[in-house]
Amino acid sequence: MKPPAPETFEGQVLALLPSLRRYSRSLTRSDSDGEDLLQDCVEKVLTRRGQWRGLNLRGWVLTIMTNLYRNGRRKNTANAFVDMDGAENLAAVEQPSDPLERSRLEGALNALSEENRAVLMLVVMEGYTYQQVADMLDIPIGTVMSRLSRARQKIAEQLRADNIITLRRPK
Repeated sequence: MKPPAPETFEGQVLALLPSLRRYSRSLTRSDSDGEDLLQDCVEKVLTRRGQWRGLNLRGWVLTIMTNLYRNGRRKNTANAFVDMDGAENLAAVEQPSDPLERSRLEGALNALSEENRAVLMLVVMEGYTYQQVADMLDIPIGTVMSRLSRARQKIAEQLRADNIITLRRPK
């Protein structure tokens, strides 16, 4: 089977898959749930192709994914935290000097509220502007800025707290 041409709608959606996969995994905190969300999103995008207005495909698709995730969370009130095995597919800038750094960062990200984590991932990982994120999540731009600020602050506090080692005096 021949892959779709890059200029076609399907080809453009195909090119978005890596960033969609990262975003779905960050929302669900699970590889398998992230893959399910990604599949549901792509299915909805392809079936609702006629609703796309031709402006910002990436923003439109991420908005669909965010809404699918929110709707799924409303249905399932109990959601267990799952470690992100298989994150080796994500690009890493450098090797951490602390062997526990990845697990500490993952714990800090998992401690964030869903709203703050979504804003952080869209701005920091996906590179969207505050206005684009506000439009995607249907919230005011000021809310985007405050959620991003709170997310960064909470992660910094948690990572600083994890570095504290209490020493006992010898008796």
